[in-house]
Amino acid sequence: MFLDKVQISIKAGSGGNGHTSFLRDRQTMHGGADGGDGGKGGNVVFVGSTRVDNLIEFRYTKKFVATDGGNGEPRNRHGKDGTDCVIPVPLGTRIYKIHAEEAEKEPELLADITKEGQEYLALHGGSGGRGNWHFMTSRRQTPNFSHDGVKTTEYNVLLELESIADVGLVGFPNAGKSTFLSIVTRANPKIASYPFTTLYPNIGVLNYSGGNLILADIPGLIEGASEGKGLGLDFLKHINRTRLLVHMIDVAETDGRKADEDYRVINNELAKYSADLTKKPQIVVLNKIDAANPERLKEIEKVLKTEAGKVYKISCATREGVDELVKQIIFSVSKLPKTQASETFAELEDHIDKNAFNVSCDEEGIFHVTGPMIDNLIRGVVLSDTESASYFHRRLQKSGVIKELRNIGLENGATVEIAGTTFEWQD
Repeated sequence: MFLDKVQISIKAGSGGNGHTSFLRDRQTMHGGADGGDGGKGGNVVFVGSTRVDNLIEFRYTKKFVATDGGNGEPRNRHGKDGTDCVIPVPLGTRIYKIHAEEAEKEPELLADITKEGQEYLALHGGSGGRGNWHFMTSRRQTPNFSHDGVKTTEYNVLLELESIADVGLVGFPNAGKSTFLSIVTRANPKIASYPFTTLYPNIGVLNYSGGNLILADIPGLIEGASEGKGLGLDFLKHINRTRLLVHMIDVAETDGRKADEDYRVINNELAKYSADLTKKPQIVVLNKIDAANPERLKEIEKVLKTEAGKVYKISCATREGVDELVKQIIFSVSKLPKTQASETFAELEDHIDKNAFNVSCDEEGIFHVTGPMIDNLIRGVVLSDTESASYFHRRLQKSGVIKELRNIGLENGATVEIAGTTFEWQD
C-alpha cells in the first residue's frame, strides 16, 4: 500500500511544575526553600530516513506527542526532562502548517526533508517551572509559591511526499516502464499485461561504476491525467524533482493506440500539469521493437525523430538496446545539475508577545484581564497566599495593567477577573 499525503497532529511535551517545599530534617527545623525545578518537555523532531519510502505508517497513527517534563521535588531535585518524539519520514517529504482557524488559507511550507538524517525541529518542549528556592531574597525568606511549567499547544501539519529520483519513467500504461525498471535495477515491481498494474511510484537504484542513480516509475499517465482522470493526477507530482525524463512508448501498439499519438498525449498532459515539466530533458524510447510491425516501426521512428530528435529503440523482452539506453541515461544525468531542495525551515509555533495583555469591561461591569503576559505571570503565583498575591499585584503595576484598567473605569470595589479568579479590587 502507498500513501503520499496525510494530515497528523503533533504536540511537544509540557514543562513540569516547580515545587514548593522547605528543608526539614533532624538537624534543621526551619530550613530555607528547597523546592526543585520542573523538567523541560520533550521536543517534536522530524528526521529523514531511507528505511521508509512512503507515508503509510501514518495511516492509522495520526497523533504524536512528546513526553511531559517531570515535576520538581524537595531538596532542590530537578524534575526529569521529557523524551523527544522523533518521527521518521521518507526522503522527499514536505511538511506544511495547516491554519485550522483559516480554512481558506493555503498550507504554509515549513520544511523539505531531502537527506538521510536531516532533522527538522518542529516543536520545542515547554520550559519547566522554577521551584520556590529561586524566589528567596533577604526580605522574603519563605516564598510559598513556585512556577508551573509551560503548557504546550497541539498543532496540525500536512505531510506530502514527492519522490526524490534522478530519472522519471513516463508513458502510457503497458509501455514497459516497470519491466525496464526491473531489468536495470533491483526493484521488483508488479508486472502484468493489463493497464494500471502499477498503482504507485516504484523506485529502483541503478548502480554503475561512477555511482548510482535513482529511477522512479510514474504510473497512471493517460489522456486527462492532469485533470484527475485515472491515477495520473495523484502521481504527476512525483516527477517534479526528477532531473531527466525517460519517455517510453509501446511501438507494438498492443492496446490499439497509435505510438506517435501516445507521445503527444503524454507530453500534453505533462505541460498541462506544470510548464516546468516541459523544460526537463527527455529521452524518447521506442519499446517492444521485437513485437512491432517493421514497416510501422520505421514510420513511427521517422515521425518521432522529426518531433523529438534522437530516439532509442529497445526490447525489454529480448534486452536489445537496453545497455545502450542505460549508458545514455547515465551520461545525460551526469551533465545535469542536481535538483536543489527548498532550504525552508520555518517556525511552526505561533510567535507570542509575552508582554501583551488586554483589558475589558463586560455589560455586568466586571473587568477582565487576559493575554500572554497574564498566562505567563499566573504560572508563578498563588493568589490565595498573601505574599504571592502581593508579588502579583506589583507585577500588574509595573506592566501597566492597573493603569489600563483605571483608564477604562476601574474603581475601588469593582469586580476583576484574572485567569479564572474573581476578586474585589482594592488599592
